[in-house]
Amino acid sequence: MEFLHTHFLLALLLLLSLLLINHTVRSDDEEDTLLQGINSYRASLNLSSLTKNKYAECLAKEIADQFKNQPCSNTTGSNTVPGTETQFQNYPSLLAKCHLNVTNTRDGDILPACVPNLVPSLVLTNFTQSQYSQNLNDTKYTGAGVGSEKNWIVVVLTTNTSDGSFLSATDSSSGLVINVGWIYHLLFLLGTAFCLL
Repeated sequence: MEFLHTHFLLALLLLLSLLLINHTVRSDDEEDTLLQGINSYRASLNLSSLTKNKYAECLAKEIADQFKNQPCSNTTGSNTVPGTETQFQNYPSLLAKCHLNVTNTRDGDILPACVPNLVPSLVLTNFTQSQYSQNLNDTKYTGAGVGSEKNWIVVVLTTNTSDGSFLSATDSSSGLVINVGWIYHLLFLLGTAFCLL
């Protein structure tokens, strides 16, 4: 009887682990939808697609978090008059949270937009039919990260130059990236199996 109980618990833990792995957050859908829309827009202009950059995405999330309590107006986000953009005193710490520094982010661009309820068609319009379209039309940008918080969504554009790569100093040149989430799940399963034996 204990044998069946142990196997049942292991099967239940495996099922829960798989469900946790496949769990997605709603804001990720909005962010992915925007990146897909931007890439479709760029394709219509015969420009290459922007690749997802996890460090730029981290910074975009941090910047969106900074904006989250600022209300939308006709002078914020994509409507901001160039030169009057919000400056963050804690920008160096935001970079540090994302394992970035000023030297590898210099050539990038940060594009915040405020759209009530982040309606996907309006979000895309805020990027493709505003002053931001100049940035999206520029061939120097090769990657992007997107983050959102409340009514704010931020796109961080990256280049393939050392001054705009948004690559962490800890990244290896081989491009090997380990998905830490899988490691935690595997350790959890192994630990649970060990405890049940």
